[in-house]
Amino acid sequence: MELILYSLVEMLRMEKRNLARMVIFACLTTLLFTCSNSTKEGKHLFILSGQSNMSLLDPDTSFIPTLEAEFGKDNLIVVKNAEGGQPIRRWYKNWKPLHGEQPKVENDLYESLMTKVYSTIANQPIKTVTFIWMQGERDAREKHGEVYQQSLEGLYNQLVLDLKREDINFIIGRLSDFDMGNTNYPHWTMIRKIQVDLAESNPRFGWINTDDLNDGVNSKGEAIKNDLHMSEEGYSIMGKRFADKAIQLILLNNKL
Repeated sequence: MELILYSLVEMLRMEKRNLARMVIFACLTTLLFTCSNSTKEGKHLFILSGQSNMSLLDPDTSFIPTLEAEFGKDNLIVVKNAEGGQPIRRWYKNWKPLHGEQPKVENDLYESLMTKVYSTIANQPIKTVTFIWMQGERDAREKHGEVYQQSLEGLYNQLVLDLKREDINFIIGRLSDFDMGNTNYPHWTMIRKIQVDLAESNPRFGWINTDDLNDGVNSKGEAIKNDLHMSEEGYSIMGKRFADKAIQLILLNNKL
């Protein structure tokens, strides 16, 4: 680029303005052609994972319809793999506790997630990747908050390495207001803060609020208030919030 600019300056200085105009036009034409082609190729991949509040989320209710309205049904790939009650060490391969004896580390949930991702996207061009994460309850209960930020960053970097992409968008569903007193989950508010701080540290990252989603009526018809899990309506709203945030990050970072 510097060489091109230098050449143009020299052409103008030597009054070869017509030639300079031709070169500029050729460069702009090439740039526009490249941009127009790149914006049309590939699908948007959305990877959803985490523990129970992700497991109970039905993407078909609001998440997928919101994305379809923005990008079109044929331009989406959605992969979800989640399991209730699981710590982040079931995903992050290099997890280590801050103190004490190390619990058994199994990253089998990450492996099963990636197996599903690879098989789903096989032979398909991928335009953007968005990773959506709803987890942290188990780590808050086991008091592993002090290593949660390192683990969450490590999980994201692990995904970047395995998918061979450095442009992955990352959305975190922040823990709700279930145990703001840290009574039964001693690191609850610690992990909430970590999730927000990390989500706001990178233009490709974001987070959604879930504090208002765990009141109302659950799927069993039971009234709940500040519950560990979301209400039936809460999951629908959560899906839409994830989709809206994903659209925002894609439009911001990929300039569609």
